[in-house]
Amino acid sequence: MTPPDPRRATDPPRCPLGHGAEPVPLYGPEYKRDPYPLYRELREAGPVHRVRFPSGIAAWLVTGYQAAHQALNDPRLGKNHALGNDGWRKLASIMPEPQHSQLQVHLLHQDPPKHTTMRRLVLDAFAPRRIESLRPRFRQLADALVDALPEHGGADLIGGFAAHFPFRVLAEVIGLPPELALRFDRDWGKVVQPVGPNDPGRPAYEARLRALQGYIADVVETKRSQAGDDLLSRLVAARDGGELSKEELDSMVFQLLVAGQEPVTNQISTMLMTLLRHPEQLDRLRREPALLPRAVEELLRYDGAFELTTWRFFAEDSELHGTRIPAGDSVIVSLCAANRDPEQFPEADTLDFDRTPNSHLSFGHGIHFCPGAALARAELQIALGTLLTRLPGLRPAEDGAAIEWIPAVLARGVNRLPVVYDRRL
Repeated sequence: MTPPDPRRATDPPRCPLGHGAEPVPLYGPEYKRDPYPLYRELREAGPVHRVRFPSGIAAWLVTGYQAAHQALNDPRLGKNHALGNDGWRKLASIMPEPQHSQLQVHLLHQDPPKHTTMRRLVLDAFAPRRIESLRPRFRQLADALVDALPEHGGADLIGGFAAHFPFRVLAEVIGLPPELALRFDRDWGKVVQPVGPNDPGRPAYEARLRALQGYIADVVETKRSQAGDDLLSRLVAARDGGELSKEELDSMVFQLLVAGQEPVTNQISTMLMTLLRHPEQLDRLRREPALLPRAVEELLRYDGAFELTTWRFFAEDSELHGTRIPAGDSVIVSLCAANRDPEQFPEADTLDFDRTPNSHLSFGHGIHFCPGAALARAELQIALGTLLTRLPGLRPAEDGAAIEWIPAVLARGVNRLPVVYDRRL
């Protein structure tokens, strides 16, 4: 097995692999910087492992491509939080009441038949044909952000581009009015990063929740009084027609605003980090723009922003790949570990833009496959294509080891990415 990287003092102590008394910790700056050596160890030791998250919750982690694929399609594993046991709920259901009941009943936390009904409401807005028709507008939005970057020298590509592009695209796709789009505070997206009840950051976390909830109420009221032919208007109409409860409507708006743009921001950041660490691949992509779609798929596989799936639960004690899982314990699938499985992807730790086929799991699989996958792919292709074309000589401004990765439990990404370039075209 590959030996673990040296750990910083602030990282948790490493625990033995397997099913001993101590779960393997999945947190700390070194883990977030590069989780892949640990994922390799876990895959080689078996498909299911006991792990611990920063909140203290212990969960069962599924690694390996085949094991992950099967778990994502396992009808016994439900997503509804009501299936979680008391031990999980005490530590992992971090969002306080009443917000948990009011904002956490969206698609990601539903099972059929409710999931089927809710998913049907959003599919048309994210249909591949519609997304293709909107690509020229997305390019305009990307160009406008690059136009605002310094003409020479350098910039932070997160603060100057990646933090804004996905939200501007999302606002167009779902029908968020410009005046409301301007009011959205990206800081509200941090409500999906768990902050425990005793954490000193808890008051700020709850303040974000209340502010976001007030914003969602304004969005709903605006679309009710100014209905149009857009997704937000259709969701409000579904609530008024009895298809959705108030809590389900608010939760779906919450999911669109937070899950609909922050993961794409993070994915742009991981892709740029990867390309800056592989300058020969960056240069090839600039020379061969037709390679972009295939390159994006490989970059998604190589380092996906959705590192882990959200919770899943068995309704009764069950066996998963030879491991007995108690009812209500949380099961998490490591998409990143699955995407680096050498049994599925030859030379899995190598970035290869010629890789085909490339059946990565970065958008999940099964009934919970990301409904916005076509939109995300278009955004990522346009973002990378625009930056590489318009910023010749793009290169890192500092050592990548100095850049901190966000401490989010399920996601990968960086909050700042300083670069230099020759000029802005």
